[in-house]
Parts: sequence; structure tokens; C-alpha cells
Amino acid sequence: MQTKAQQKFPTPVDGDYILSNFEFETKEKLPQLNIHYASIGKPHQNKNGVVDNAVLIMHGTTGSGQQFLSDLFAGNLFVSGGLLDANKYFIILPDGIGHGKSSKPSNGLLMAFPKYTYTDMVKADYLLLTQHLGISHLRLVMGTSMGGMHTWQWGYTYPDFMDALMPLASLPVEIAGRNRMLRKMAINLIEMDPAWQGGAYLQQPKLGLAGAISSLVFMVSAPLQWQAKAPTRAMADSMLASMEDRYAASLDANDFIYQLDASRNYDPSPHLQKITAPLFAINSADDQVNPPELKVMDREIKKVKNGRYILLPITEKTSGHGTHSNPTIWGDYLKQLLALSAE
Repeated sequence: MQTKAQQKFPTPVDGDYILSNFEFETKEKLPQLNIHYASIGKPHQNKNGVVDNAVLIMHGTTGSGQQFLSDLFAGNLFVSGGLLDANKYFIILPDGIGHGKSSKPSNGLLMAFPKYTYTDMVKADYLLLTQHLGISHLRLVMGTSMGGMHTWQWGYTYPDFMDALMPLASLPVEIAGRNRMLRKMAINLIEMDPAWQGGAYLQQPKLGLAGAISSLVFMVSAPLQWQAKAPTRAMADSMLASMEDRYAASLDANDFIYQLDASRNYDPSPHLQKITAPLFAINSADDQVNPPELKVMDREIKKVKNGRYILLPITEKTSGHGTHSNPTIWGDYLKQLLALSAE
């Protein structure tokens, strides 16, 4: 069933692109790597025959392009008159390697699946655009969380490929400190469960996966809002149980290990001077994954020639890390970025 938002913009078109003999950063190869995607709208070519209205939006860890079709996100951006009106823009929503309907360990290879990295995920999306969709330039590259980190990589890997960049809920440095510890804890808890069986389980390793989900719950937490939503012990227990059930129903243990560990080599900081397109980096002050007190963005954004850092203050509307998917909060900055990059 379509959401209310999907009834107000062109119907998304699903597609798949098979990359033959894809070589990963580890030098492993996969005979066939499938990249699934959805596109909304139609490509427009300028007088030189170049598509000039393409927008790439990349999802977060454990997610897929489908997450952007929500009433909150698409219902504000993709609808007629929205900042990314799908009647004007050609929007591409890929499922990253290891996510959604793209190739992933749970398809059959299990822990023998190539140990992909963010670099591989960006490379695959680039090949999807250039080889399959015929796109040689993007009006905008943006992403949330992991997709935000991919946005930084797009900026320095293909600096002439886009007019503008908007990474949301991310930092342009190596995944270290508490962020890495939480990821490693989750991976360890899955692998410590005897039911995991080295990844060859027939049923999900419930204990290990439950422990890993605890790390994920903490990462996406929003203390102010969660206190308001669950002001009593009973309400807090109920809210937690609901989140745990939701994650348990959607996560595969092997896929989750790969998804968490794909960030292991991520580190844009030595390359930020290569970014030339206007870039607005947006984080929320209540983001437990990227806490502002680290002062990382304050330091690193100075390396980006046309970069700007926006720190959203905590309000009753922010929701921690998940603020990245609420354009009613940061939409005005997207409007400014589109105007600035159109000059």
C-alpha cells in the first residue's frame, strides 16, 4: 500500500544492476554483484545532452532506499512544490551493498561474502549511475548517517561529479572512540553466541543478536524525547520491548556484522581539501552517534573550501540521530544549499 506521500509524487520505479566481477577493496571478487535501486521522476538533459537534474540520496546502516519514501521525508521533499519535487528532479535511491535488496551475506554466501567497505559501496553506486543510468553529473549528493559518510567520500573521490553535497548525521573522520566500541561490542556479542555457528546458523542467534540490538538502541537514542515518551518505568519497558522486537524482526546477524564493520577503513579527514562543491554538513546536538562535544566537525569543516557546519539545537522536534530524516527541521538549509549551488 502506498503511503500518503507516495500518492503525491511519481510512482517509484524499482531496478537492479548487475556488476560483473566486481573487485572489492580487499581484492576479493564477486562474479555478480547486484545493486538494487528505486528512481523517482525522469532524467532531464541539457542542451549538451547531459542529465542535469539527478539527485542521489543514500541511506543509513541497516536501512535501504525504501526508508526515504516515508510521509515525513518524501512527504516534505518529493511532493509537488517540495524542495526535491520529483516532477522536476530525477531522484535515485540505491540500496547499498549488504543492504535492502542488493547483494548481501544472507543471500547465501554468509560469512564468505566479500568483506565490503564504504569505499566499495560508493564505487558500486558510482558505477550504477554512470554505466547503467547514464548519469555523468549530479545536482545533489546527500545521505543520512552511513549515507552521510558516503556523501563525504563522494565529495573527495569524484569532486567534479556534483553541484552540491549534504551529509546528515555524520563526521568526516575515522570511526573510533565510543562509536567504534559500540559497533565492535555488537559484533562481538553476535559472534560469542554459540548459536551463531561461525555464521552458518539455521535460525537467528537470538541471544547474540539481542545484545547487538542493545548497542543499536543506544546509538539511536534521544534522551530528552525518550524521557517525554516514556516518563514511567512501565512505559520505558514497553517502548524498549517494542524497539527490540522491531529490530529483531528486520535484522540478520551476518548482515548486521558486515553492516557495522563496513566502516572500519572510513576516514575522509586527509582528503577534505579535495572537496570543491558547496557542502552543508548538518548534525543534531542530541545525536548520540556524533556528539557535538567531540568538536570534530568544528575542526574538520575548516578543511573544506566551500563547507559549512550546521549544528541543530535540541528542541522538542529533534530526535537524536534520527533527526537526519526530518526535513521539517533542516529543510531551510537544503533550500539555501540548492540556491547557492545553482549560481
